[in-house]
Amino acid sequence: MKILFILCFLFSAYAYSQDDALARDYYKNGDFEKALFEYKKLYTQSPSNINYIFQIVSSHQELEQYDEAQSFLLKLMERINYPVFMVELGYNYQLKNDLENANINYNKALASIDENPINVSSIARSFQSHSLINEAIIAYEKAMKLKPDYNFNLQLAQLYGEQGNIEKMFISYVDFAESNPFTLPNIKRAISDFISENSENENNIIFRKILLRKAQQEPNILWNEFLSWLFIQQNDFKKAFAQEKAVFSRQPESLIRIEELADIAFSKNELEIAKEIYTYITANSQDLDVLLEAHHHLMQLEIKQSTEDNYDVIDAKYTELLNKFGTFSQTLKLQIAYAHFLAFNKNDPKKATSFLEKTLQLPLTELQQAEVKLELGDILVLQENFNDALIYYTQIQRNVKNSTVSQEARYKVAKTSYYKGDFKWAESQLKVLKASTSQLIANDALDLKLLISDNKYEDSLQTALKRYAKADLLSFQNKNNESIALLDTILNKHKTEPIIPQALFKQAQLFEEKAQFDKAEANYNAIITNYGEGVLVDDAYFKLAELYENQLNQPEKAKALYEKIIFNHADSIYFVEARKRYRALRGDAIN
Repeated sequence: MKILFILCFLFSAYAYSQDDALARDYYKNGDFEKALFEYKKLYTQSPSNINYIFQIVSSHQELEQYDEAQSFLLKLMERINYPVFMVELGYNYQLKNDLENANINYNKALASIDENPINVSSIARSFQSHSLINEAIIAYEKAMKLKPDYNFNLQLAQLYGEQGNIEKMFISYVDFAESNPFTLPNIKRAISDFISENSENENNIIFRKILLRKAQQEPNILWNEFLSWLFIQQNDFKKAFAQEKAVFSRQPESLIRIEELADIAFSKNELEIAKEIYTYITANSQDLDVLLEAHHHLMQLEIKQSTEDNYDVIDAKYTELLNKFGTFSQTLKLQIAYAHFLAFNKNDPKKATSFLEKTLQLPLTELQQAEVKLELGDILVLQENFNDALIYYTQIQRNVKNSTVSQEARYKVAKTSYYKGDFKWAESQLKVLKASTSQLIANDALDLKLLISDNKYEDSLQTALKRYAKADLLSFQNKNNESIALLDTILNKHKTEPIIPQALFKQAQLFEEKAQFDKAEANYNAIITNYGEGVLVDDAYFKLAELYENQLNQPEKAKALYEKIIFNHADSIYFVEARKRYRALRGDAIN
């Protein structure tokens, strides 16, 4: 008997859930008459189910049966005292264009909060579901006034945003973050939709004033963190650094935020402020790893800003650092960077190789050895000792399988084979790398594979492709003038071949490195004009737009090119960034 009862119960529960799903499907598909019929059946079985009640009311309204919905709600309210039904009844009157009775019921619902503030969430949500934003705001504000321990700042912030009251929205977000600091990342994400990179944007100014006012009224490092974040959005790293120093002075346990700021400034090519921040880290950090990383970046900055005349000074600084901190596994990154400088900048690959061979004798992990061998391979490629370089890269693949370094070594095997003119072997390696776990390696592998496959059949001798590979190698060897000259040869002697847009693009990038922006502009325009249907056109649009925006001070031209990517190249990898840059140039307040 017990088993029979359980079976009956399970069967009825299953049938009940089937009816519920059927009703939902009818409603979703717009078959409101059938949905109403099913929901009424379900309501008969479960008259206190709030979802069925709302769905019956909504189905009546979708069928414009407002009197039936009103009658249903009035009978319900005689049985159940639930203030949300007043909102629903008011909205039903509003659908009937009876605004007087609609407002009477809305006010009754709001008045019920005075008697029982706990009802505010359900009442406000009901207002919000009918896009009654003002009433929802009144409900939350009333409840917080009655019960100061209630915190609906997050809900209010979202509602103020919908209402377009930006100042109140910012204040509510900031107040919520103050009482819930762990939510700061989410609050920043929400606020970021309403500010831009332009410090003169009205919303930016409003937000900055709110934070400064808060900082004056009640000192709290939260305001410094918020201000730093705002200044970073505006690419004003000097002001952000001032705020981060204020945070560090109160919380000197960690420099991680200042490290991150330095890295962002470096990545944005704001070299002077990045140098200032890294120098500050070296003066204040007690952590060896942090110190070494800061010194590494400072040396990279100095190399980037120096000419050959200063290379002996840089060499001496590297030597001084390695003498100070020692040559062991913890300074490995500094050692590899020094060898790279010797080979690629100071043109002393012999000394660089000798130095790294000594590094390999240190007690290193297999992964660390792989990093050293990767640099040794690069130095051999620099000298065009391709076969010796391939030995190192292959050793890495064998010794640290399935690592990012191993995948990078495989890519370098392909690139070295490509430099040699062994395009078939290069392609076989690149096919594997298309599925690399490193997105950067996968993208580079795909680009190189397309370059080879698009150009290897045009000429049985593959003359143009071999010349292009040589030009690419010259660029890798920091012989940019020679590379540009060889690309000119390709452009003049292979005018009808598909490699031309690639040669134009590569040459444009080299022109940019040499600050020959007018020549770069001409190349990008040549791709757009003559190869508008090719795979590089979106690259040309984006790079030319960046050139106009950052170097040639022609924002309107940049905006027009970003717009072309948005409307004509929605599948481009530049689409998201182009949209962001376009809206920033247009002065949009909201992203």
